[in-house]
Amino acid sequence: MGKVFVFLADGFEEIEGLTVVDILRRADVTVEMISVTGKKEVTGSHGITVKADFLFEEIDFAKASVFVLPGGMPGTKHLGAHEGLARLLTAAVTEGKKVAAICAAPSVLGDLGLLKGHRAACYPGFEARLAGAEVTEEEVVVSGNVITSRGMGTAIPFALALVGELRDQKTADELGSSIIWRG
Repeated sequence: MGKVFVFLADGFEEIEGLTVVDILRRADVTVEMISVTGKKEVTGSHGITVKADFLFEEIDFAKASVFVLPGGMPGTKHLGAHEGLARLLTAAVTEGKKVAAICAAPSVLGDLGLLKGHRAACYPGFEARLAGAEVTEEEVVVSGNVITSRGMGTAIPFALALVGELRDQKTADELGSSIIWRG
């Protein structure tokens, strides 16, 4: 199992980004927070500043298993505007690596044409940006190597789905139970 990279841009939805990091680390999955801003301190959409582990430019992404995009505004716009991230995500999907996005962030994948032939979910109002996808209102959708989810309220099942994909469903279920998750 390789590393998971969670990409942070100013204006990211804190709960969506940090829930994934927290739950994956509880499951003993190696996960790193990567800033695409050129600085390690990244301020979320609700004014919470987080210190990323690395800058985008510092990382060799070859050992990655999953690339995760939290939503939030204007964080999603900043992620979508990052040319290096766009190239990385496109290459990842081509190579069969997993990409995951929640809330508004599936629109980044849709804008890149990476959702064609997949089922996908997103925050209401972003459906038109999921080009080529069969859009669903499920909390979390695992479609091949693409995992999408709807928003802050689905951050825990989104993170647990990643645990299920990276470890196994038993580990995800046990972890969900240990954090008193209703699912």
